[in-house]
Amino acid sequence: MFRPGFGLDPDDPMNMHNLARYGARGPALRRFDEYFRCYPMIMAPGAERPELNYGSKIFLPPSALQKISQLHVQWPLMMELVNGEKERFTHAGVLEFVAEEGRAYIPQWMMQCLQLDVGDMIQIKSTSLELAKMVKLQPQSVNFLDISDPKAVLERAFRNFATLTKGDVFNFEYNDQLYEMAVLEVKPETEKMGVCMIETDVSVDFAPPVGYVEPTKSSGTSTPRSTRGGLPAGGLLHNQGTMAQAINYDAIAPNATTAAAGARAVASHFLTEGHKLNSKKGSKGSSPKPSTPVPEASTRTVPVPRRGLNGSMPLRLPPNKLFFGYEIKPVKTDADREAEKENASRPHFAGQGQTLRGAVKRKGEGDDKGKAPEKKTNEGRRLDGRKR
Repeated sequence: MFRPGFGLDPDDPMNMHNLARYGARGPALRRFDEYFRCYPMIMAPGAERPELNYGSKIFLPPSALQKISQLHVQWPLMMELVNGEKERFTHAGVLEFVAEEGRAYIPQWMMQCLQLDVGDMIQIKSTSLELAKMVKLQPQSVNFLDISDPKAVLERAFRNFATLTKGDVFNFEYNDQLYEMAVLEVKPETEKMGVCMIETDVSVDFAPPVGYVEPTKSSGTSTPRSTRGGLPAGGLLHNQGTMAQAINYDAIAPNATTAAAGARAVASHFLTEGHKLNSKKGSKGSSPKPSTPVPEASTRTVPVPRRGLNGSMPLRLPPNKLFFGYEIKPVKTDADREAEKENASRPHFAGQGQTLRGAVKRKGEGDDKGKAPEKKTNEGRRLDGRKR
């Protein structure tokens, strides 16, 4: 059988048949293997598409498509990207054949994994990968824990990924924030350490994010404790009596008189004595003082309202205990409703009227008061004292 590198006998018909079948290089042409200069995806020709930078698909020139079409390769098309100088490799899919000749455009995170700079040479060759069954990922920041539904976010991000390789650190964008994810493990495990992410059901496992600290478990209560003095952050836990007794609910209830008095005292802004504005000149009292004291001349300090002890206190409950804080109001029965109706129908103002002066009105006194008193006419007098 014909093998490249050995002597070729032109008289042997079998050698001539293998030469016509495989060409000068033999069966090696059945695999695509070329070198390109790599550039980031943001420098690709055409309209700017930033979403292509968050995936695992690359751009190749049209000549690569022509060579691949002459080969019997497995579809979907998978490529192995190798940096021989750094001995690093990864896998990718091909999105379009629109790059300039001799160039390949790859995502930025892939250039970082391969330790490539702009314009470096990269080897790209065709390969085949198994369908992914499971991948284990590790977020590179604790900010990933802020995502409410990571499963839906990753499903949307994986639409731009054709492959995943163990050891890669890819990134994706969500809510204008960039998240990095390291691939710790892939299954099925092969020598290529890569899997295909196209048309497959993948189970995703997560490792703790980088920088994540496991919270310490507190003993005795379900709330964290303070480090100062060994006491809880919200106060002592009352194990005896009810919660209403522990927080003095009778004093802080909305209808409590002490709570209302304390609220009025705190809300009062008239803390000084009152003075008349129109005081008389001859009055014995002192001259009025200004209601607003002058800062320079005032020696009297305004008392600062103290916080009452009847205010709200920390609500600390033992485990499996609930406290709603509402007053118990029994349900009204039919007898209660009938009693309310009877009370409403009774007359409430049935007493005798009384005057403010308290004197009894005498008979006929009103008629006399209604008449105006007669005025006496003054008779004229002479200067000599004689009568007219």
